[in-house]
Amino acid sequence: MEKLFVKEELKYPHLFKPGKLGSLEIKNRIIKAPQTTGMGGRDGSVTERLVRYYREQARGGAGLIIVGYAWVDDKASKSAQCQIGIADNEHIPGLAWLAQSIQDMGAKAAIQIEHCGRQKFLGTPPIKAPSRVPWEELHNTGGAVPEELTFEEIQEIVEAFGDAARRAQWAGFDMVEVHGAHGYLITNFLSPRTNKRTDWYGGSLENRMRFLLEIIRNIRQKVGPAYPLSVRLSGSEYEPDGVTIEETVQVAKALEKLGIDVIHLSGGNHHTMHHQVSPMFVPAAHNAWAAEAVKKVVNIPVIASGSLNTPELAEELLAKGSADFVALGRPLFADPFFPQKAFAGKPEDIAPCIRCNDGCLDRSFFLFQSVRCTVNAALGKEDSRKIVPAEKKKKVAVIGGGPGGMEAARVCALRGHDVTLFEKRKLGGALIEASVPDFKADLKLLIRYLSAQMDKLDIEVKFQEVTPQFIAAGDFDVVIVAVGGTLIKPDLPGIDEPIVSDVLALFNGDLQLGQNIIIVGAGMIGLEAALYLTEQGKQVTSICRRDSYINDIGPASIGGFMERFAKNPFTVLTGKRLEAVQKNGAVIVDRFGKKEEVLGDNVIFCIDLLPQTWFAEELASLTDVNISTIGDCVKPRKIFDAIHEGYIAALSI
Repeated sequence: MEKLFVKEELKYPHLFKPGKLGSLEIKNRIIKAPQTTGMGGRDGSVTERLVRYYREQARGGAGLIIVGYAWVDDKASKSAQCQIGIADNEHIPGLAWLAQSIQDMGAKAAIQIEHCGRQKFLGTPPIKAPSRVPWEELHNTGGAVPEELTFEEIQEIVEAFGDAARRAQWAGFDMVEVHGAHGYLITNFLSPRTNKRTDWYGGSLENRMRFLLEIIRNIRQKVGPAYPLSVRLSGSEYEPDGVTIEETVQVAKALEKLGIDVIHLSGGNHHTMHHQVSPMFVPAAHNAWAAEAVKKVVNIPVIASGSLNTPELAEELLAKGSADFVALGRPLFADPFFPQKAFAGKPEDIAPCIRCNDGCLDRSFFLFQSVRCTVNAALGKEDSRKIVPAEKKKKVAVIGGGPGGMEAARVCALRGHDVTLFEKRKLGGALIEASVPDFKADLKLLIRYLSAQMDKLDIEVKFQEVTPQFIAAGDFDVVIVAVGGTLIKPDLPGIDEPIVSDVLALFNGDLQLGQNIIIVGAGMIGLEAALYLTEQGKQVTSICRRDSYINDIGPASIGGFMERFAKNPFTVLTGKRLEAVQKNGAVIVDRFGKKEEVLGDNVIFCIDLLPQTWFAEELASLTDVNISTIGDCVKPRKIFDAIHEGYIAALSI
């Protein structure tokens, strides 16, 4: 291993070794991966909100910020809502403002340019692609069928990419990246799944990569040989008839010959999104193998990306030589200061990306909103949700040590309040049980982070169960109630049979499990419990009142669940409800009254939570102090809701 000229005390020496992308010098090996934010103007213009967001990203310590992604022409290249553009010279002033704002914070600035091809999230015509092969999900929701590009249109797009790169150069960006991954237009040409052409641009790999190579030649002609240029590729589309790593390796070698400075490796497309933006159901560092495969055959730097949500993972990849740089997307949504905290050797202070895909995709991208993050309530609201000292120090009680309660306590303490947090067992709340399956282990990172902040901010944590009377008798100015919910146990015949238990007991390891398990409830918790048991070799039958299941798992995560489900299937009986429990199983009934017996050694309830509203209601009857309720004690929902409500409640004091 080459000698590192860095300080010996660095915890992650490879991560903070300076590097070069062509002629561009980068202060460390951390790159902000390009991601659309929905914060631009409808016309593709740069907004003040977008500049604030990227300034914060750059302030956090990443060596290079890649702004993503900008559409290259005004015809059919725009993909998403409020995406920025680089299709006209009138975009340049805003882009220059953005580039300079990033550079002012000490980072280098790059921009990714793209044409959406068949993956036009807006769904509106015209949609242009190499062939009339629609994106299935988009077509099924009413999206237009792609029009096949003519030879002349292909040449126009090649010119548009070159012009866009030149605008990036004029705007002052230090590098430009061409988006050739994730199922957009360049990938549509590269992939046999979407390229059915029989002309110069279809058939053999040589023909399918022709479009990309023409784009690179056009860009080089317009920006010169020295301007740093990157191409992002999907190592694999994870589809039998899609892009494969063997072909990606050949494409990378061809790009190197054309003078590309760096190859940026990702994976998947929007049809296989769980390989592109991998959820908890998929292992971390999911596409690192592709970066390693390409690095073996090229002499230019390779960037690895995808679910590198801890500095340990990133450092390991660099130390092994699997990549030269790492690109962090969602981890810098969660904590823009990930680099600074890693440099300081304090990984426990990094607010972790838990790969829930809830804020950044399910609640934003798929709902045509700007990006948000479950663990970072200030993302995209860097001005209005800035943590500032309180005008008057107050004594605050937080009841409940789950994610919402700990976040409220953290923000209150940062604002200068005197905080006491009461928790009847361990810090973490329902996350303790939720993090038990290996496919939910990312939640342990969140417990670690929030628990560490309680200690570092000198928040007084009292491990005791308290009553409304106890809190009312205390000398508190404000009370934040985050007591969560309780599992519903229905009043049914046989409910007290020894074989009956609940999901908390399951994940706490308190059960003697047989081989045949009945899960009552097929919401997200029930399905995760069923998968957890099935992967242990148990035979599981899930009882679902609805006619369909997997409704509670978000669209960005469902592919990961279904892939695991296919390997470890369990039975789901839809349109059925539990009527009674017997000594050896359960009796279920459908909507027509037809009954049947299901044999099982255990019956485990995984149905809805009942919010514990009583605590705040009784407390309000005893005192006139300000009371806020957050999380599941308001209404059972997700981690996003608890953390955001805790953050906002603390800001309001």
